[in-house]
Amino acid sequence: MSIKLTGSTIPNQHQLGRSNFPPPWFLGAQKVRVSDLQASGYTLNKADYGTIGGGYGSFIWVDFLRVFGVKPDQIVALGIVPLDQNGNIPLNETQKPYWHYKELCRNSQIPDHERLRSNSDSCPDHIWGCPSYALREAWQDFSRGRISSSIKSLWQVFAEPTFAETYTPKARNVFASIDREAKRIGWGQIFCFGRVRAIRKTDDGRYAIAYSLSSSRSRSYAFLVVRFVHLATGYPKLKFLEDLQNYRSQTGDFKSVVNAYENHAHVYQYLEENGGIVLIRGRGIVASRIIQHIYEVRQRSGKKIKVLHLMRSEVTKGKKFGLAQRQVESNFEFQPFNWPKASWGGELRVKLEKAEPQKRQELLQQWGGTTTASRSDWRKIIKQAKLDKWYKPEFGEVKRVEPNHKSGITTYISTNFWDGNDELALVADFIIDATGLEADAKASYLINDLVTHYQLQLNPLQRLTVSNDFEVINMSNEGGKMYACGAITFGGPYAAVDSFLGLQYTSLRSIDHLAKIKAPGIKYLNGFSSIEQWYKR
Repeated sequence: MSIKLTGSTIPNQHQLGRSNFPPPWFLGAQKVRVSDLQASGYTLNKADYGTIGGGYGSFIWVDFLRVFGVKPDQIVALGIVPLDQNGNIPLNETQKPYWHYKELCRNSQIPDHERLRSNSDSCPDHIWGCPSYALREAWQDFSRGRISSSIKSLWQVFAEPTFAETYTPKARNVFASIDREAKRIGWGQIFCFGRVRAIRKTDDGRYAIAYSLSSSRSRSYAFLVVRFVHLATGYPKLKFLEDLQNYRSQTGDFKSVVNAYENHAHVYQYLEENGGIVLIRGRGIVASRIIQHIYEVRQRSGKKIKVLHLMRSEVTKGKKFGLAQRQVESNFEFQPFNWPKASWGGELRVKLEKAEPQKRQELLQQWGGTTTASRSDWRKIIKQAKLDKWYKPEFGEVKRVEPNHKSGITTYISTNFWDGNDELALVADFIIDATGLEADAKASYLINDLVTHYQLQLNPLQRLTVSNDFEVINMSNEGGKMYACGAITFGGPYAAVDSFLGLQYTSLRSIDHLAKIKAPGIKYLNGFSSIEQWYKR
């Protein structure tokens, strides 16, 4: 429902500039009066449920709400999509909650035909995980006469990981499945373009969300009042190593030093045309994808291209927990996914959920760390690259990064950790930072504002403190509840919070909690209703 309240004594929202929104009376209040919102002159929207982010986390939460019986007009999903060349919101993009994730995939060298690092039954398009991605792909291949490919997919999920490589779905199949489910649940009706500026509790037990609908063509602001809020803001920004940040700020060179998650297609184009040297920082799955792409460029162009892979130290022994130990090869620790599989739904999940905050941090340190998937094709690339001497690992602590007096960039590293006297200069045409994304709560303006204003306690890993139902601690408002998911909850009761299955698990826990408190429109799934919903999808 949308209410527009204006009066002759109240300036309209075009007269109220960006610096005045949200207004001081909103930002300074512990509990905003609804009467003030009604008299503000801004558009006032109301719903039962509001999710902030508009990406995978929001989509999965909304999908579960719909499966549990909530109507589309009871839900609003606030988020942003890329504007077109005229500064307008393209209507077709509102049906694609994965647009930002897809952009990150492409930038980190995972095009649509490549496979994501996700499990067969981690299906963000539905709650049941059946049919799984492997079964769907097997059926597609079988119906097209590709019998061997069909059998391979089924064999992988049957024999993984001991006798076969772990199955992972193709990116395009995941995106296509999301498109179908988005259309079924009415995502286009639920999604609303908006940049959320701030959230405040209201005096009637709800939450007021201040957001901007502005584009390059117009300025527009509004409030959304909901009883239940879901934070699915994802990673606030790209993570950049400090020495590389300093280099970019001092030189203004954003072409030679890039982050793996930003568009850096010009690097590969240059290599294909001219050859050159690339220095890679980081050794996770993204680093392995970049090395694979450079290998493909070498094969295609025939140019002389070299890779320097800079790591802080050698890895000869994988992390161990109990009797399990990760395999190591060529300074890479191998693991099918970013966490041990038992942390998704097995004994490690239960162990973490029962642990105290400090113990959780210890467990996550033991289970976590930088890993990559054990793919036979990629392992062969590394072995052959080392023999052909176009790939070379280097180890040391970075002292400084400077422009080379001839061309390129020089990275000076200390190769002696004991006294720091031995210095080595590594010269490259490009440096790619593949160390990851930033997820600290303070890196997000919105989350940091909530933490500061309501004096929320962060967990030991500096993320939001949440209950086992993923309710944000100390943010309840009488009958109103606030939940969170994804990277901003890492360090809480669940390890794999930023995975497909992790987003599904956290959504299920929060919606189960909503069902217990008899939130409007939610009905418990029983055998019959579950079969009915499964059949509809």
